[in-house]
Amino acid sequence: MLEFQMFKKFTFSNRLSKEQEIEIVLKNILKVCQNITVKEFVDLCLCEYNYETDEAIKELGLEKELIDQLLEDYVAQVLKNINQFEKYIDRLKSLSKKRESGPLRESDYQDLRELAHKNLGVARNLRIKDAEKILKLIHKSTDIENIELALKLLEACAIKLKPNCAYNTLNLIKIKNSF
Repeated sequence: MLEFQMFKKFTFSNRLSKEQEIEIVLKNILKVCQNITVKEFVDLCLCEYNYETDEAIKELGLEKELIDQLLEDYVAQVLKNINQFEKYIDRLKSLSKKRESGPLRESDYQDLRELAHKNLGVARNLRIKDAEKILKLIHKSTDIENIELALKLLEACAIKLKPNCAYNTLNLIKIKNSF
């Protein structure tokens, strides 16, 4: 199973305080975002984006506390889905090697696209613009390398959205994976 270096880079080590860990990870996220978007996805303007709850509160008519809880649920969902995305990408790479004489079929991307679509719906509902752009790209792309880069950005954007929630979720994932 392929594990993105990003996931390892953003995994918290618990050697520092929670606040110190989050600060370091957020700095890494900014660097990674800038490195990826300098070469790819320049037109998406992802590094400058900062989510504001006001739009979701106004358009959805929900209280800030509920929006914050829904955002935390979204962050946890994305971080938990990273592993599944990776499995689908590995499968696409394997199929691609087997079919050197021809391109992958549209149906080969079905599982990946369904997972992207599921996450895209939540991002749209909560008005998370950077995630919408990234998930649309994952949903439509047939370039496996671009999909991998987009997935790294998606993970970074999810962590940036709710760092404390991401910290807790990634630590839970680490504990579950140790069994």
